[in-house]
Amino acid sequence: MKFHLEMCLLRPWREEDAGSLARYANNRKIWLNLRDAFPHPYSVSDAKRFIRMTEEKSGVTIFAIEVNGEAVGSIGYHQNSDVERVSAEIGYWLGEPFWNRGITTEAVKAVTKHAIDQHQLTRVYAVPFEWNTASFFRVLEKAGYRLEGRMHRSAMKDGKIIDQLLYAYVTEKGET
Repeated sequence: MKFHLEMCLLRPWREEDAGSLARYANNRKIWLNLRDAFPHPYSVSDAKRFIRMTEEKSGVTIFAIEVNGEAVGSIGYHQNSDVERVSAEIGYWLGEPFWNRGITTEAVKAVTKHAIDQHQLTRVYAVPFEWNTASFFRVLEKAGYRLEGRMHRSAMKDGKIIDQLLYAYVTEKGET
């Protein structure tokens, strides 16, 4: 499954992406805004392990963000289960040289629509850390997400207890 967008291509991860994945992911600024499962420093062996994990999943829910033939970031979603099966959490990152170009907004819009259409979801949400840049919040807002609230003291990152913000894209009644 591929999404040919104006500024990038979203596609499944491939073994040959390990070098570029490690190069762009090995950045403290990126690590600082992601879950601790995302290692820092980020090595080629970390990249290979991640790519194997994406290949083992049934159905593609994690995509490489490709620009000019090179994987420069990642975007994916995780569908919840049980009573929250109509919701999914989205997560993403983009290599620093590609920031502030609209690439991430375009990718978030495409993956949000895909997740909703593919799984009949009613909401897709993100929980960025309070210190995330204003541009990160604008990406979500430009993609149709709304700030729903602040989750006080809900996470620990880089040795600090921090707040997370809750952003969500919610479908209209009857829309799936």
